[in-house]
Amino acid sequence: MQHISKLPNVGTTIFTVMSGLAAEHHAINLSQGFPDFDSDQKLIDLVSQAMNSGYNHYAPITGNLELREVIAKKFDLLYGTSYHPETEITITAGATQAIFTIITTFVKPNDEVIIFKPAYDSYQPIVELNGGKVIPIQMQAYNNFKVDWEQVKEKINSQTKMIIINTPHNPTGTVFSHEDMLQLEAITKDTNIIVLSDEVYEHMIFDKEKHQSACLFPELKTRSFVVASFCKTFHNTGWRIGYCCAPKELMKEFLKVHQFNVFCIHHPTQKGIADYMQEPKHYLELPAFYQKKRDLFLSLIKDSRFKFTPSKGTYFQVLDYSEITDEYDVDFAKRLTVEKGLASIPLSVFNCNNSDDKVLRFCFAKTEDTLKRATDILCNI
Repeated sequence: MQHISKLPNVGTTIFTVMSGLAAEHHAINLSQGFPDFDSDQKLIDLVSQAMNSGYNHYAPITGNLELREVIAKKFDLLYGTSYHPETEITITAGATQAIFTIITTFVKPNDEVIIFKPAYDSYQPIVELNGGKVIPIQMQAYNNFKVDWEQVKEKINSQTKMIIINTPHNPTGTVFSHEDMLQLEAITKDTNIIVLSDEVYEHMIFDKEKHQSACLFPELKTRSFVVASFCKTFHNTGWRIGYCCAPKELMKEFLKVHQFNVFCIHHPTQKGIADYMQEPKHYLELPAFYQKKRDLFLSLIKDSRFKFTPSKGTYFQVLDYSEITDEYDVDFAKRLTVEKGLASIPLSVFNCNNSDDKVLRFCFAKTEDTLKRATDILCNI
């Protein structure tokens, strides 16, 4: 058979490569972003209880109403604003499905989509699948990955359909400031630009920083999709359940595509999470939980040869190895896995032209024992 690939430049992801190397060489895997500890048994029991109580058939296309209602309450509690549970919230098969559906709903051939690099690796292929053109804005490591908003202004034109932001930011662990969001709000005002705000790490933000959700800014909220993940929040990345929120008129268009993609999401999981979230502590306690892990990780490598700026959010920490070797980051990450038994993620694969800043990303969503064994390796390099 002869065919032309719709994604000719896409190969095996770096996550698959590094996790495969980690498995092959029995290395400690701090590459892919998943916890090595269990989800709360109470949540697991609630999902099982939902199955035993008959929640085993189709949920509504927008999701279990109880779950949508508790999400609306969460937004009101955290941000003093909310979304209507019946018309402005949809449960999705993880955050990536939400992102795929949002882009597919609105991006047409030759539309331009601005993304900030290093960027989560699904954004660009999804845009290209829909015939859109990615306009990358490179954030610089030497400037702590801050956005150059003047450059953003220069890139906007009549073809600009969407801007994708991610805060807290994967893979760098930085966060958008209040000023950043005001700049975004001002730049997009009086345009037809849709903002896709990827906020899956909203509950992992440190040092008393406040998460600057797009919904906090009234004009920005009117044009934004906020995307979130239960899998990241509740330590069960294999469950693949998330949600998105948007104004009614945008969500109406989203649902036209969503219904032909997955239609609805695993019902007993939705019911179990709805019951679990009746206690807000289950997400309110997460910043302190993960900051403790970040602080432990950094305290254990303070005397190593790696340099770092403490992560402000997510469960990732970027380490600068420029004083150790001049190796290309992909090569160093592979050698670190094979020879030293510790897997990480090189950031160059997420940058424009694979630019190499000599930094690696490590996941600290691990048990104390795992972190101690990993940092012993780092300190001996």
